[in-house]
Amino acid sequence: MSHQSEKFTRLAELGAGDFVHLTGSLEAHFIGVHDLLADWGARPALCDAGLYHAAYGTTKFTQIMVPLERRALVAGIIGEEAEAIVYRYCSCDRAIFWPTIGSAVPLPFLDRFTGETIDMQLEDLRDFCELTIANSLQIAVADPAIAEQDATYFFNLCYRLAPYLSAPANRFARTLFPSLAA
Repeated sequence: MSHQSEKFTRLAELGAGDFVHLTGSLEAHFIGVHDLLADWGARPALCDAGLYHAAYGTTKFTQIMVPLERRALVAGIIGEEAEAIVYRYCSCDRAIFWPTIGSAVPLPFLDRFTGETIDMQLEDLRDFCELTIANSLQIAVADPAIAEQDATYFFNLCYRLAPYLSAPANRFARTLFPSLAA
C-alpha cells in the first residue's frame, strides 16, 4: 500500500511524527490503523478516518495534533465524511458511551466538546466500533507486551464490539485472541 498520497504527507507536515504514542510515534500508529482498516476492506472514508482518528485528541489521548477550530483543514485533506468520523471518535465521552454499546440502537451519544447528546444510528455505530477496534488492535500488534499485559481489556473490547464489526475485523481479532472463537 502506497503511503505517498497527500493525506499521508500532510499527516507528517502536521507533526504527527513528533507526538509520542504507546508504541512509537503517533504518525506510525495512525498509518497502522489506516492499514488495518484497508486490509479489512473498509471503505475509503473509514480508512482515511483511521489515518487521522485522534487528530483532535480523545478522552485517553489528550494531545491535540489539530485544534477543533481547524476541522476544515482535516476535511480538506481526507474529505468531509472521513472528517465527520474522526470528529465523532474524538468527541466521544467514552466513560458514558462505551457502557451503552450493546443496547438498542439508536444510542445516546454525548459530544464531550459541545455537551450535546445525539442519537447514534447503526451505520455510525458500526464505523465507530470498527475504528475503535482497529485503534486497539494496532496497539496490540505493535507491542505484544501491551497485548499480553492488557489481554483482558482487549478480549472484552473485541467481545463487546463483535456484533458491530465487519467479518474481517472479527477474524483478525480472533487471530490475536483465539479464545474469542470459543
